[in-house]
Amino acid sequence: MALKNSENYQYEKAVERNIGLCSEVEQALLQNAVIGIAGVGAVGDNNLITLARMGTGDFKIADPNIFEEVNLQRHAGAFISSLNRSKVEVMSAMVADINPSAEVELYSEGINEKNIDSFLAGVDVVLDGIDAFQIGPRRLLYKKAREKGVYVIFSGPIAYGATLQIFDPRGMSFEKYFSIRDEMSRAEQIAVFLLGIAPKLLTKNKMDESRIDFEKEKGPALASTVALSTGVVTSALLKILLNREPPKCIPHAFYLDPYHWNFVHTNRRPLRFRWLQKFVINLCFKRFPSLKRLHLSESLNKL
Repeated sequence: MALKNSENYQYEKAVERNIGLCSEVEQALLQNAVIGIAGVGAVGDNNLITLARMGTGDFKIADPNIFEEVNLQRHAGAFISSLNRSKVEVMSAMVADINPSAEVELYSEGINEKNIDSFLAGVDVVLDGIDAFQIGPRRLLYKKAREKGVYVIFSGPIAYGATLQIFDPRGMSFEKYFSIRDEMSRAEQIAVFLLGIAPKLLTKNKMDESRIDFEKEKGPALASTVALSTGVVTSALLKILLNREPPKCIPHAFYLDPYHWNFVHTNRRPLRFRWLQKFVINLCFKRFPSLKRLHLSESLNKL
């Protein structure tokens, strides 16, 4: 996309304030990197814009949705002018307006079995920005990224904090870490995923849990915690792309909550016994009635 004044754009001038924290050689590594972002919702689109400002080279972005009024509260690409427009198209134009030297490949249908290989081809790192309720596409992403030897970075903005999980393709798999099995219902898979990323999900917190609706796929989130997620993801990505030191990967993870001055480092191991996993899932269903209703609805549909 040709933009006014883009002909005067100078990459070196635009990123010169990076130098000192990155060397010129490291900045060149960023410029030549290709980042896949699956989902450009609240976390994904903020990651994309931050990386564009850092001078990261090219992107592949996937999302089937349009911007809606509810997105104005926390999405980087949500403006009155962008409502009802494709998220990937809006975000591609924003990247071009920041760094016209970057190329952005769009997957307006999201990721699926037909395009996942194309989406992952040539990418250096993948960022998981898929909606927390969409467990099927997420499982597909991690499975294929692992096969292709690509790191996947995830951060969930939860309550007043954010998580960080990095999956090394040579380390523990997504399925093993979360103890997800094919025979589990979608609701059960969502439950173990959320329990795996949020170390205090079943303890008392400041979130009004009645506002979490798994059937309608919505829950409370703050722009401040989305920004926090963006900070931890892009910092982790920087370490991987610049080859400075090995990142701390799954089973290690953390949850950072600056509001309550709380940092939780986890070294979580998969649940070895299915009866124990079932017990924990039932606790989750008890805590979140809409998740239990989703599970029961799925069970009835199978009959």
